[in-house]
Amino acid sequence: MFEKEIAKSIAAASGGALAEAEVEAALETPKESRLGDLALPCFKFAKTLRKAPPLIAKELAESLLPPDIVGRTEVAGGYLNFFFSADALCGRLASAADRDWTVTAGEREGEGKTVLLDFSSVNIAKPFHIGHLSTTVIGAALYRIFAFLGYTPVGINHLGDWGTQFGKLIVAVKKWSDIDEVRAKDEYFLNSLYVRYHKEAESDPSMDEEARAWFKRIEDGDREATAYFDVFKEVTMRAVGKIYDRLGVKFDSYAGESFYNDKMQPCLDILKEKGLLTLSEGAEVVRLDEWDMPPCLLVKADGATLYATRDIAAAYYRAKTYDFYKCLYVVAYQQNLHFKQLFKVLELMGFEKAADMEHVAFGMVSLEDGSMSTRSGRVVWLSEVLDKAVEKARKIIEEKNPEEADKDAVAESVGVGAVVFSALWNNRIKDIVFSFDKVLNFDGETAPYVQYTHARCASALRKGGDFDLAAADMRAISSEEGLDVVKCLLGFEDAVRLAAKTREPCYVTRYAVELAEKFNRFYIGHRIIGEDRGATNARLFLAYMTKSTLAAALGLIGISAPESM
Repeated sequence: MFEKEIAKSIAAASGGALAEAEVEAALETPKESRLGDLALPCFKFAKTLRKAPPLIAKELAESLLPPDIVGRTEVAGGYLNFFFSADALCGRLASAADRDWTVTAGEREGEGKTVLLDFSSVNIAKPFHIGHLSTTVIGAALYRIFAFLGYTPVGINHLGDWGTQFGKLIVAVKKWSDIDEVRAKDEYFLNSLYVRYHKEAESDPSMDEEARAWFKRIEDGDREATAYFDVFKEVTMRAVGKIYDRLGVKFDSYAGESFYNDKMQPCLDILKEKGLLTLSEGAEVVRLDEWDMPPCLLVKADGATLYATRDIAAAYYRAKTYDFYKCLYVVAYQQNLHFKQLFKVLELMGFEKAADMEHVAFGMVSLEDGSMSTRSGRVVWLSEVLDKAVEKARKIIEEKNPEEADKDAVAESVGVGAVVFSALWNNRIKDIVFSFDKVLNFDGETAPYVQYTHARCASALRKGGDFDLAAADMRAISSEEGLDVVKCLLGFEDAVRLAAKTREPCYVTRYAVELAEKFNRFYIGHRIIGEDRGATNARLFLAYMTKSTLAAALGLIGISAPESM
């Protein structure tokens, strides 16, 4: 926060000997507030300027013309410390009073740039389980964050809608059900048939041959086979649509694997023209030994294509259709090798946007007693988790706020928010061991805590009425606790930009908790509404800015902000 302004003044004070970017990168936040709000360690400039760090700090301080945000400077050994001005901080916040944080940040850094986000990518005929939560909420949060910064995000749900598993399902339906029953029931029924198939196939290998035959009929466009396949998609999309609605997630494209079936051959032709395809035991591969990777298998010996083949076709299609600035794949780190191979093959093909594609990896979700498996039925369904969280929130509301007018809506907001927040609190690469107790814990650094702070601000504003910013006495929020809130509020856009740059929504999640904690400390120590109207105006203004910023931060990570709880 304010690093650019201060770096510019330091560079000027050095007479051009130090570059702004170099200075900005060197600025740091002291661990103790008594040492200032920002500090410049001058040790790294000793070689360039051929002076001792304490002398560099002293000379910079003497020739510095700091921006208005700096109240005073202080030299401490080899450090030049900056202390912000309370009046300037409050003035900066007042100038942002009319900002609609839900629309966009002040600097539209992404203007004219399209960012594709490939996330969620549900599998047809499989219910939404807890393992799908991370990719879905991380991708959706990044979608909103990029939009906030002025980019044009495009959300793509690359459906898992191709493969032998659909032949297996047809066999299962024909043996133990019928198409009308499948259409009338839900995705859990489909999954039960899938689980049963695998149990039965262990003792009857002929079922797998039958399944392959049915999938071949799907590939060939057989009317009966595609009729079954279409019902599987219909049932699945109806079910996942409900989950997406609850999570507040949207997509701009549902082009899945099957969409690229007729788009692979031109890509294979390019590979052949460039001499990149090699025969290996009847299969066609791209050798990547030179880059310490195993071969990338693209066409099996029986002529079947693979996931990688369709991903190559998808890359070419997306570049032509969207002319993207970046294409991000929000997929678990288990697929690290796949994406390394994919990006390298595209580079070797001469694909011009190969360098603009990124794998945004995240950790795996497992159960407390081991890994999940839909084949064996060892899963935790996401709808069950959401329902339990909402049920718990409803009970708490009944106990603590029985007068709440819309208990159901608030419970849905709080319960679903708790689940989403739990997936976005840590850095995305961290593995998660799923526990109902942890997800449904509403105490501490959680969404309900942030939502409650938002509701607390809303309550104060309802009681205090309209505030007059022009008549506000800003000294009322110039205490240490008040300025902590002001500085945190002014750092919101920095948190969002950092989240976009690192592809880590957790920076916004943690920012929301930090702001809630700082405001609650101020709230406890300072009465919002008092007899002095000037002071009341200032404190209501602080509550208003906190409320709007918390709502914006929660909105970016996909959580609603109730007006009361």
